[in-house]
Amino acid sequence: MINVTKTFLPPQTEYQAILKQAWDTGWMTNRGVLVKKLENQLRNYLKTPNILAMTNGTLPLQIAIKALKLKGDIVTTPFSYVATTSSIVWEGCTPVFVDIHPEYLTIDENQIEAAITPSTKAILATHVFGNPCNVEVIDTIAKKHNLKVIYDAAHCFGVTYKGQSIFNYGDVSTCSFHATKLFHTGEGGALFCKQTYFDSMFHHHNFGHDGTENFHCLGINAKMSEPQAAMGLSVFPYIDFILEQRKIIVDIYDKAFVNTNLQLLRLRDFTNWNYSYYPVIFKDQSQLFKVINALEKVGIYPRRYFYPCLNNLPYVVKEIMPFAESLSSRIICLPLFVGLTVSELTLIAETLKKNL
Repeated sequence: MINVTKTFLPPQTEYQAILKQAWDTGWMTNRGVLVKKLENQLRNYLKTPNILAMTNGTLPLQIAIKALKLKGDIVTTPFSYVATTSSIVWEGCTPVFVDIHPEYLTIDENQIEAAITPSTKAILATHVFGNPCNVEVIDTIAKKHNLKVIYDAAHCFGVTYKGQSIFNYGDVSTCSFHATKLFHTGEGGALFCKQTYFDSMFHHHNFGHDGTENFHCLGINAKMSEPQAAMGLSVFPYIDFILEQRKIIVDIYDKAFVNTNLQLLRLRDFTNWNYSYYPVIFKDQSQLFKVINALEKVGIYPRRYFYPCLNNLPYVVKEIMPFAESLSSRIICLPLFVGLTVSELTLIAETLKKNL
């Protein structure tokens, strides 16, 4: 059986050796030495100054909305994982959807201004599959209308745009360190922000604590644990290897599909990508189902990602998003993880092509 992804696991002895540092002190949470060490390593590797490691990738979105004191409408994308929209609703704001760019699959920056009203407080956009949004245009719009910008960068570990970490754009960016991601802490995530917001974000992720007896503000418990950080520290030395192996797989797929009618992901210019996902887009939903059925018959399990389109969630006001809805019905992500063999990739590609 070949699933769409598989967790990269370092040697267990290496994980245990790192975890032993916390074991010896008995310090398992509350920002222990391993969490701080992981943050420092990631800060240096990603070249982004302000990072907060957290226990999952959804809480950073919720904390960003809370800490920026957003109340009202937030312009967002219908093509993302559910956490993007659910975080907006969870924090008492209203998602206002804008359709997506037909090639880059990110929010269509040319439609954002038409969705802005006096109730609009922010833009929350997703760098889809690690492909950057048009950050320059979004920044210009945000400044013109005095809006905050949050980027759901869950797929973006290691991505740079115009030589800068993608996490350095916007007021706040978030990332997922879930076990399915190319860099992971088993379960986890991180928040990146401008310096002016860092103290507020920090307090919000730690119950609002200001020392042991005072409270700076309303907060929640989003702290990463030491066992999570130990996993991240044991995966981190392999990150270049992971990226190299994923690039090899992507190159094999690209070559296999060069003469097909599949639409593949178009990366924005000046992007140094991380090979996080391999989406393929079919001409219609019937072709998608035919391919999925054929793949599953030989033990290959791709994923309809992202599906369903978020404007169809039961807890939002439905707005018609023609391209996002069409795309969501026609796209899957193919298996992509360290350890896939050439023979397995050939089986995936040939099965898919035979059923187009």
